[in-house]
Amino acid sequence: MSKINDLFKTELKVANIGLRSFAEDLKNQKVKVVHVDWRPPAGGNKKMIALLSKLK
Repeated sequence: MSKINDLFKTELKVANIGLRSFAEDLKNQKVKVVHVDWRPPAGGNKKMIALLSKLK
C-alpha cells in the first residue's frame, strides 16, 4: 500500500489527448499538462477511413 501512497506525493504530470477544456482545467490548477490536439482520421467517417487505408 505504501507504493500507492507514494504516488500521491509526487508531482502530477499529464498528457491530455482530446478535450482541450480538460487540459485547461488542469492548467488552472497548476498541474503540468501537455495537450495533444488529436482527432480520428477522416473525422471518424468509416467509408473515408477505408479509402484512406488503401493509399498506404
